[in-house]
Amino acid sequence: MRSRYSAYVFKLESYLRAGWHPSTRPQHLDLDEGGATTKWLGLEIKRHETDGPDRAIVEFIARCKVGGRARRLHEVSRFVRENGCWYYLDAENTCNGDG
Repeated sequence: MRSRYSAYVFKLESYLRAGWHPSTRPQHLDLDEGGATTKWLGLEIKRHETDGPDRAIVEFIARCKVGGRARRLHEVSRFVRENGCWYYLDAENTCNGDG
C-alpha cells in the first residue's frame, strides 16, 4: 500500500497500472482530478489482514489537498496474489473534505 501511495504522490501512472489486477485496471488514471493539483499529505495504515494465502485487505486513510481544499480518503483495498505477485483488485472508500 505504501508503494501505491508513493506512486500517487509522484504521479507514476505506469507503476500504478502495472500493480493493478487486469480484471479491474482502468485504461487511464486521472491523477490530477480534472486539472486540480493534488498535494498528498500523509498515509496512515489502519489494519491489514490476509484472507487465505493469496488474498489480503488493507485499510488506510490518506490525506491530501485538492485545489487547496483538504480531503481525507478512507479506503479498504483488496489485493490478490497471482504467480507470486500481489495486485490491487478494488476497494470500498469514502472521500470527504473534513481534512
